[in-house]
Amino acid sequence: MSSKRHKQQANKRHAHVFAALGDQTRLSLVSKLSDGQPRSITQLADDHKLSRQAITKHLHVLENAGIVQSSRSGRESIFQFDVQPLDELQNYLRSVSDQWDQTLARLKSFVEEQ
Repeated sequence: MSSKRHKQQANKRHAHVFAALGDQTRLSLVSKLSDGQPRSITQLADDHKLSRQAITKHLHVLENAGIVQSSRSGRESIFQFDVQPLDELQNYLRSVSDQWDQTLARLKSFVEEQ
């Protein structure tokens, strides 16, 4: 795979994760699951005013983005946080920050030479 295509696919994955995190309820669910404890939909819905069905829809958005994983335990779905997509975002944001730092350093050097 070419470097350009790889970068485009990575950007698409990052955008998907950013979009999934762009909702207050989903951020709340990620925060709750980030302690490492798998939880059922019922447990996750306890602290929300939303219905279990609404929480389920939010969890599926997070699952489609790879942020949570689900498994079955009897009749219940159990959701668990997956840190990998957020680690990838952190690395991406670090590289963007590094690019800006380099750009600003070049600008500073140019201005100081004038």
